Amino acid sequence: MVSRSFFLQFAGLGALALVLFTDLRPVVLDPLQRGILATGWWRAAAPQHPASLAPARAGRRAAYPHELALTTLDGRPARLSALAGKVVFVNLWASWCPPCVAELPGIHALYQRMNPAKVAFVLISLDENPAKARALLKRQNYTFPVYFPAAPLPAPFDSPSLPTTIILTPDGQVAAQHTGLAEYNTAEFKAGLETLAK
Repeated sequence: MVSRSFFLQFAGLGALALVLFTDLRPVVLDPLQRGILATGWWRAAAPQHPASLAPARAGRRAAYPHELALTTLDGRPARLSALAGKVVFVNLWASWCPPCVAELPGIHALYQRMNPAKVAFVLISLDENPAKARALLKRQNYTFPVYFPAAPLPAPFDSPSLPTTIILTPDGQVAAQHTGLAEYNTAEFKAGLETLAK
């Protein structure tokens, strides 16, 4: 006969396995991680303009340093260099990554608060099946621009961890990089983006 403590011990392990190795994983972990973000412990530091960069001479613009080939949600080609002159918020994510999914509501809220003439958002889905990313975006009513890589990602976008966020200055220099879960929809972070865009 199985004792009650033995049953409870293995029932707990069974429930944990059920959550971690099935489609219940995002259903359980997403709200938990959103709750953690709400505490304010994982706020992203405001981006700063790299002090080592000399201002470009008037009338002369250096070549944009990132020629990242992308594909839009509807299959059209796009290039990161087309956003030269804007601050660019780049986020690498995937629908199967609970921390990525947990930070998307904050990114979307920040996207809705920013001036699109000065700050561009480039969310790069690393889903092998684009339909899964499209389904998540539709289900959550996200309207920020999402792309898929059309070629291997070069540095600084070739992060081994998800989520990863890179902030680029209007001339394409890296102003900030954050790996892991973070809350971006804060007054400090928004002000940092606006300062970079000036």
